[in-house]
Amino acid sequence: MELKIIQVEEDKTNPKYASPDCQEIIDAMKAYYPQIGFHLPWVGYFVFDGDQVVGAGGFTGRPKAGVVEIAYGTFKNFEHRGIASFTCSELVRIAKKSDSEIIITAKTRPEDNASTKILRKNGFIYKEIVQDHEIGDAWLWELSALKKLEP
Repeated sequence: MELKIIQVEEDKTNPKYASPDCQEIIDAMKAYYPQIGFHLPWVGYFVFDGDQVVGAGGFTGRPKAGVVEIAYGTFKNFEHRGIASFTCSELVRIAKKSDSEIIITAKTRPEDNASTKILRKNGFIYKEIVQDHEIGDAWLWELSALKKLEP
């Protein structure tokens, strides 16, 4: 698997992006990039398994005060294959490669679920309940700057 950058003007007619999931993500990023800017590596990524897009993830913007937030998901037809776990670990790797001292955060629904398991597996710890514009009450997770990047 690999992550590929979702460009500002991604070609929606590319057959690789024909699925409704991809079309939705491209539309969302087209609206989101003007808000957060397009600053590599702090952008959105498609998750490819071979030539097939199986999910997406990315950063909610550039780091602020040494903190950056990640988000990721697997398309429904590809769940339970380790894709979200891979995406989370790759986003952590990208962030730490750019700034080894960065603090990485993520938000989940306030319940134990697949996302909380993935975050724990990647070294994140629960911090507190916060408000999220999509979730409402959300659990905030943090990967400390002290957590070193694995070779």
